[in-house]
Amino acid sequence: MSSPVRQMTHRRLPPLPGVAPHRRQTQRSPAADMVITGVTCNPALVPHHSSRSVHSSSTMYARSPDLQPETVTQFLFDNPDFLDSFVQQHVHEDKIRQWSQRKHKVQGHNPVALTNGDLIKDQRSNWKNCVQSKKWRILQDLTKDNTTNKARVFTELAACAAESVNADGHNLYLVDEQNQLFLASKSSRNQRAPTACVGRIEPRTSLPAYVAYTKESLLTNSLLGDPRFPLGMGVETERGVSAIAVPLLHGNNLILGVVELYRNYGSMPFSPEEEEVAEMMLVWADICMEYVEMYNSMMKQRKLNDFLLAVTKSIFQDIVSMDTVIMKIMNYAKKLVIADRASLFLVDTKSRELYARIFDTGRVEEHIPQKEIRFPMDRGVAGHVASTGEVLNIADAYTDSRFNRDVDLQTGYRTKSILCMPIYNRGNIIGVVQMVNKIDGVFTKADEESFETFAIYCGLALHHAKLYDKIRRSEQKYRVAVEVLSYHSQCNDEEYMLTKNVPIPSDIPDILDYDYSPWAIDSDHKPVYVLYMMRDIFKMHSHKNKNEERFDLDDMIRFTLTVRKNYRNVPYHNWAHAFSVAHAMFTVIKTSEHRFTPIECLALYVACLCHDLDHRGKTNAFMVKSASPLAAIYSTSTMEHHHFNHTVTILQNEGHNIFKHLTSAEYKQILSDIRHCILATDLALFFANRSRLQDIADKGEFSWDNADHRRLVMANSMTAADLCSMYKPWKLQVQLVDVIMEEFWQQGDQEKIKIGYVQNPIMDRDKVNELPESQVGFLVGICLPCYEVMAQILPETKPMVNGAVANLKKWRELADKEALEKEKEKEREKQTEETQDEVIKEPPVTKPSDDVNVTSEKSTLLPADVLDDSASDTSFLAADKPLPDPPSGRTSNTSVPSEKTVLSSQSEESR
Repeated sequence: MSSPVRQMTHRRLPPLPGVAPHRRQTQRSPAADMVITGVTCNPALVPHHSSRSVHSSSTMYARSPDLQPETVTQFLFDNPDFLDSFVQQHVHEDKIRQWSQRKHKVQGHNPVALTNGDLIKDQRSNWKNCVQSKKWRILQDLTKDNTTNKARVFTELAACAAESVNADGHNLYLVDEQNQLFLASKSSRNQRAPTACVGRIEPRTSLPAYVAYTKESLLTNSLLGDPRFPLGMGVETERGVSAIAVPLLHGNNLILGVVELYRNYGSMPFSPEEEEVAEMMLVWADICMEYVEMYNSMMKQRKLNDFLLAVTKSIFQDIVSMDTVIMKIMNYAKKLVIADRASLFLVDTKSRELYARIFDTGRVEEHIPQKEIRFPMDRGVAGHVASTGEVLNIADAYTDSRFNRDVDLQTGYRTKSILCMPIYNRGNIIGVVQMVNKIDGVFTKADEESFETFAIYCGLALHHAKLYDKIRRSEQKYRVAVEVLSYHSQCNDEEYMLTKNVPIPSDIPDILDYDYSPWAIDSDHKPVYVLYMMRDIFKMHSHKNKNEERFDLDDMIRFTLTVRKNYRNVPYHNWAHAFSVAHAMFTVIKTSEHRFTPIECLALYVACLCHDLDHRGKTNAFMVKSASPLAAIYSTSTMEHHHFNHTVTILQNEGHNIFKHLTSAEYKQILSDIRHCILATDLALFFANRSRLQDIADKGEFSWDNADHRRLVMANSMTAADLCSMYKPWKLQVQLVDVIMEEFWQQGDQEKIKIGYVQNPIMDRDKVNELPESQVGFLVGICLPCYEVMAQILPETKPMVNGAVANLKKWRELADKEALEKEKEKEREKQTEETQDEVIKEPPVTKPSDDVNVTSEKSTLLPADVLDDSASDTSFLAADKPLPDPPSGRTSNTSVPSEKTVLSSQSEESR
């Protein structure tokens, strides 16, 4: 049998049955009831021309003059299976979506209204046209909006389900904390105005209450008269006859709400297939809520993190005082939980009291420090929290027995809700924050959780504020102590006037000789000699304008006397040593053809004068191993850093700034040069500096115009001046070695006491016989390399090399004699073992007289032909004992009191 299309084409059959009047089952047009894969077909939207047909005669069928659109429409109504098959095989999904969009543009779409009067923006549900499409795109659209909440998500899902089953309207009911249903949104304007609360979740009331009770979906085509829900729909409607109610369940079977879909009188009732579609749509409610809750939680945590970051920056960048921190904590605490007022009480653990000085009065001048109040820790809400550590969230303060109403009676302020939380630090309660009257209701659990995190930062801020207060008080105490110590460490007026009354000579004979003995100068005359040399160097700085003096003599006198006063009374690294090093540098500056700048010359001289300030007579290694406070401050070059900082401290004293006439740039430069020079006296840095300078000199690359080259020469010059005792005449050099070794031996004695042994053999008093050998090693390894590179750059300093070489020869002779004595001693011990019957008695050792204060053991052990009477005199090395004034006319540098003279004078004093 041929197809109906072919029959119509050849006109062999009667007209289609659809030509006759169609008997409709309902008053509604069948076109409105026909659903094809979820999309209702409207006769007005049926295209007049099909793009392509399976049959080859489709074009002929379309051109037939007897075939009218009404005939095709009626045929499609009578043959829905044909229409369904045709659409599935020949119509693209995009075309169906376009048809659906055109239909809704013609029919319009009612907005969805919330019960609070707000309108949700009319958004076309994506579920409508792609039930089987990818769901993750829908979830993304639902959760990406910042305003997304539970009501919004469920309203959107309800609209999706209603459109998918072609419902005339829908209602959304949500469950509140009291387990009651309330209307969240509705889609029809023909409903009567509902109340917010629909009723409790229980059977035999309304349709949504019954579904929420059973937690199962329900399809009914008889809303009235059903004994399960005699009240019908939750929202009364006049035309609703068929309804689908689907529960919204959480993953743990917790009821969240109910979606109610209905059709009015005159529409076809819902089918079981449509119920399945609605269930399939709304099953995503739980997943959507998970995403929304996760998103909201992340956004809430992000806002809290931003808030805490702002709190941290504000508090920790401006820790001025404890009151400032308390005021900021109270302000931020109010913003965090949206409270009206805040209070912060600190805990006094000694008296077990809470106290506060800052109060929130709610006025413009709030947070002003007032009189401190105190009360016991066992009183009031704050006291209970401080005692127990319990967080109190009180919705009605007047119903809580712990609340003290006296404050409200005195101030006239009405306290309603209270949130009180302890502040911890290192596990101990250090304070209590009390928030009063949340502005938009009562404090919630979320407020407690947010404020608990905020309280951690409060504890850190209060702890650091306390530390800051302690540091500030300690700093004030330190300033007072420094002021007291500086008063006693500075020169007094009597010393100043005594030195000022001594005229500075215009010329000092032999002072530029490398063999000159600075130790022979009387202690009272040393400051005058220092002023003479310093003035001379300052004049080098102002040589361009001789009428301009770049120094203040009064400041120079105070500076020199204070420097002398800040050298300790140790055997060697004392004021006499500083004076000798300064003289050695002055000799280099005045006798050599250098090209140091005037600022560099002045820095070299002042650095030599101050290079051992406050020296304790101990090496850097000893300071580190003995855990000295200085070693904790300066990890490298411990004593040298201390010497420089002490120099700066003296310069900062009033009336001591000898550089005040320099420009700002010159002042910075000279301080930098002084620091460089003083640090260069650390022998740990000497070897690298000398090696670099030696390499440059050997290659012929040295240039005085190069600042780095000049700084290397300055560093090497500081070491040469610091070791000036090693190139002095032999008799003087031996005496100085005695004093140096005494200081070393004193350190060795302390090491024996503290650690039980001496780390460096040269500091062991029991190994004095190894002194000549150690001096040979010191001269060869350090002194001569330093002097030789100096002479290579500055040939005028050759006397340093000559003096060191002469002394090296003497020390080698002594070392050879000592080695010969050791061989003889071994020979004697061997003979003693062979002649065991003979007992050799050693002669008694005569101890030196106690009247000689500085002469060390080495002086008594040196051979008689090495030292004479004048050479054994070391009284001028100790603590700068005063010597007779030098005769007028010429200052003698070679004649010093002999040991006999000193002993006889001391005997006279004792008698």
